[in-house]
Amino acid sequence: MTDALPESLTAAVSGPEMMASLREIARWVKLSGTAEEREAFGFLEKRMKDYGFRTNLLLHDAFISLPGKASVMVDGRAITAITQSFSQPSPAGGLSGVPVYVGHGGEADFTGKDVKGRIVLVEGMATPAVSQRATNAGAAGQLHISHHEHIHEMCISPVWGSPGASTKDGMPRTVVCSVNNADGGAIRDALAQGKQPQVTLHAEVDTGWRKTPILECEIDGPDGADGPFVLMSGHYDTWYYGVMDNGSANCGMMEVGRLVAQRRSSLKRGFRICFWSGHSHGRYSGSAWYADSHWDELDRRCVAHVNVDSLGGAGATVLENTAAMTELKHLAAEAVQAHTNQTYKGKRKARSSDDSFVGIGVPSMMGSISEQPAKHAQARNALGWWWHTPHDTIDKVDEANLVRDTRVLLQVCWRLLTEAVVPLDHAATASALLQEFSQFAAKLEGRFPVAPLVEAAKALQSKAEAVAKHAGAVSAEAAAKANAALMRASRALVPADYTAGDRFLHPHALPMPNWATLQPLRDLAATEAGSDAEKYAAVDALRARNRVAHALREANAALDAAKAALGA
Repeated sequence: MTDALPESLTAAVSGPEMMASLREIARWVKLSGTAEEREAFGFLEKRMKDYGFRTNLLLHDAFISLPGKASVMVDGRAITAITQSFSQPSPAGGLSGVPVYVGHGGEADFTGKDVKGRIVLVEGMATPAVSQRATNAGAAGQLHISHHEHIHEMCISPVWGSPGASTKDGMPRTVVCSVNNADGGAIRDALAQGKQPQVTLHAEVDTGWRKTPILECEIDGPDGADGPFVLMSGHYDTWYYGVMDNGSANCGMMEVGRLVAQRRSSLKRGFRICFWSGHSHGRYSGSAWYADSHWDELDRRCVAHVNVDSLGGAGATVLENTAAMTELKHLAAEAVQAHTNQTYKGKRKARSSDDSFVGIGVPSMMGSISEQPAKHAQARNALGWWWHTPHDTIDKVDEANLVRDTRVLLQVCWRLLTEAVVPLDHAATASALLQEFSQFAAKLEGRFPVAPLVEAAKALQSKAEAVAKHAGAVSAEAAAKANAALMRASRALVPADYTAGDRFLHPHALPMPNWATLQPLRDLAATEAGSDAEKYAAVDALRARNRVAHALREANAALDAAKAALGA
């Protein structure tokens, strides 16, 4: 193992360098697929070339939705509103009616309410999950009440990436506007008092296929242009000027790239940095297209993915929650401890932040690194009240916080790039899987055989621990074989944890349970023994068991190869 991060490299992170780049980035509003965004990509490409990277600007077709003007009338009085990305345009004359209040738009909130053809009034920001429920319930429109005086831009499509023929029917089919808390609360209160406020939604939106850019920047490792690499990525498109989201992250990415390029002789593998369009206005269309179009290469060569979003926010003092997949949590914990002295708690990677590579089986970490110390439970604004509003300007970025966050980012990238045996902790993954089994195995005892899965997970944990113990001073040949095996194990385990089991599809941008492939087993455990429900559930559970057993067999075989390579 190399040092976590040389002190000289820590000290070299330059706040002035990043802020100079940020002032340039802050000049452009970067809506996906627009000429202004393309111009801004030109600045980015020049800077990365200056830092020593080989660059490639890719263009591809993406399904993009740019919100236009919005107007909400309440009993003939206009109130301030915005249209949400992937809203339907309102009909001529607007969409009118007395709204139906559905609380925060959960499943229970829609139960028993006839909203067909109606406008639903919903607490909180517009989300894909609520939009899906409203669409499925037959609603014609959604009016969202912000949790405070600011109204946040949101993308409501649940379909990850551009819709295909097989997924386009899952796109939203409602008119969607949002208003501030005072105006929305007045409508809610009127309904509670038995009044019948007449609400009219006017929403313009420009939705369709556009050419959008991706900037790919790369320096090769010792194995050349076909060797393994670490992927670092973040989106470049913005809402408004988007100086924190995602300009500050772009500057942190460039700074890590600058410093790594200066020390490329220390690298054990290549470094690829990608800047996406289509994050904000295409539901991660850029990274999803890249995953699909580069699937074979990423499967063969990509060691890990480090995603970067919204660094250095003013007042963002909490770093203990930055997300990581289980096999990478130790890297996040070490980096956070080293640069903040905070005890890392961590959280599971969510279906967000261009994490488009889970089906391929690429382990990933981060997204946002620092958060505000307090947040409203439904606000989803841990990144600051200005997030996704016109107020996301350069004064919302704190240079010292940006330097701190970039040092954390640099440390995890440095370890992934420079350790002879890539630090993927599959023992932690096996332990997490065993914890999942423990929650339902007893309920299935005598009903359904879970023990073989448990034993396979225990074997995996033991083998991974042995690999970690022997990953120190090894030959380059042994390290290469061990790394290939560790990557093979990831290809089996990550899809079992973060997808329903298909490596070639993108799960929707909706909440998923831990180890989603186990859900049929959990469902079986919840049935009554001997019931018809149990028999139906057992059909799905048997297939799920086969899927998980196959993943564990592949991962165990891979770690057998890693042990052999390292003499463990």
